[in-house]
Amino acid sequence: MTTLIASFKKHYKSKQAQETRLAWMLISPTALIVFSIVIFPAVFSVWVSFHDVGLHNLNDVFHAPFVGWENYQKVFDDFAFKFQGMQSWGAAVTSIVYSFTSTALTLVVGLIAAILLNRPFKGRGLTRAIFLFPYVAPVVSIAFVWRWLLDPRPSGVLNDLLMRLNVIDLPMAFLSERGLALLLVIVFEAWRYFPFAMLMILARLQAIDSTLYEAAEVDGANTMQKFWNITIPELRYVLGAIFLLRLMWTFNKFDDIFLLTGGGFGTKVLPVLTYEFSFRLFDFGRGAATAMILLTILVVFVTFYVTLVMRNAEE
Repeated sequence: MTTLIASFKKHYKSKQAQETRLAWMLISPTALIVFSIVIFPAVFSVWVSFHDVGLHNLNDVFHAPFVGWENYQKVFDDFAFKFQGMQSWGAAVTSIVYSFTSTALTLVVGLIAAILLNRPFKGRGLTRAIFLFPYVAPVVSIAFVWRWLLDPRPSGVLNDLLMRLNVIDLPMAFLSERGLALLLVIVFEAWRYFPFAMLMILARLQAIDSTLYEAAEVDGANTMQKFWNITIPELRYVLGAIFLLRLMWTFNKFDDIFLLTGGGFGTKVLPVLTYEFSFRLFDFGRGAATAMILLTILVVFVTFYVTLVMRNAEE
């Protein structure tokens, strides 16, 4: 027993043990914060999705009655969630269309901008800074500028311009027309976040060995051939990572759509539906169930994308 205690004291005072304790002391504040604001809320949301939680029992939420899959069934049966034909896509289909389309458009615009800014010209630094403006500016200010431009009144910037050019006779409510509103939200998303894709792609473009282009030019390759056979293959990992990141972020986006349209006129996506269930109807169980459905859809796609698309790109 004495030998065991002596061995423990020796190990406790060893340099490795001291470094281990120091490491735990240093990471413990961050671990506590992550657990408090990330892990616990995520696990708690799963728990809430299987219970009847509302204003009537919010003061005693941990004793809320267990309802099983009832909240999920309510979400699936809700007219705002499910597909009801071309006139009403529902939040699930709208989320998928909005996320995939805006992410693809963001990638395309970012790629074009990166290729243009990769070429030397006077004022390139200033141009890069201007291109970053949509990404670094506060979303609230940008959204209200867009709403001012698309104001449905005759004094609205776009309406006034189109009527002066005799393109339209009467002012249009751009953000209040089903189909057009979703298209404008997608364009807004691509315009706001293309600088992120541009920066990542530009960094990779500048790392491509110039001798590859020189060798291709010697072989008689034109600009498009060099683009498809050198630039795109060199960018495939960056493009894949950007697409995955932007898709996850866009799928969870709430503020952009809510500030522009409030989720109306065919632009209601799952994050907006989660908000409405939770903070307008005060049905927190159904709101949490909607969030879990959103998470499930995202996990399924990410798994498919990583295992098939990215694996094939590596091969």
